[in-house]
Amino acid sequence: MIFQLIAVILLGIFYSCYFGKMIAQRRKGIQTDQIGKGKTGTEKVIELTMKAATLSVPVLELISICMDTRGLPEWARYIGIVLAISGDMVFVISVWTMKDSWRAGVSKTDQTELVTDGIYQISRNPAFLGFDLVYVGILLMFFNLLLFAVSVFAMFMFHLQIVKVEEVFLSTVFGSDYENYKKKVNRYFGRK
Repeated sequence: MIFQLIAVILLGIFYSCYFGKMIAQRRKGIQTDQIGKGKTGTEKVIELTMKAATLSVPVLELISICMDTRGLPEWARYIGIVLAISGDMVFVISVWTMKDSWRAGVSKTDQTELVTDGIYQISRNPAFLGFDLVYVGILLMFFNLLLFAVSVFAMFMFHLQIVKVEEVFLSTVFGSDYENYKKKVNRYFGRK
């Protein structure tokens, strides 16, 4: 029961940050959810597939939590707690650091700033890293094959979003500033 309570609290923190930021930005007239909007072809397919995957994961996480699935040894659950807490912290810090430049998906119409300070000095994509850490953490706590498959697929779609959509967009919009930033900071974690 304690693992279930911890998992629900960690998911609550994560999604409260995500949706709370969307609501706060909407009040300022900022449309945060840009997933699939104004895109065509591969970009649209990647973003919409990513969105479907990311909507599926929390549903399966909650089902797994309710069923208290235990496909791994108990020590894996403790590692899962640490990873999920880390994911929450990384995600909250990344969203806070982005201020009003944060978007879900790439916005080709909104003018945003290239954020390279704070947590973005050690990760070009800390929000995605936060998602991944929470996904892996919950997976370790409540492992089952369906949750594993959907979580891995969602993380793969995040990676495609970064490589095929976001990085191309940022290179186009911010040019040499973004290219220089890429030379200094790794995609997920660490400085070069």
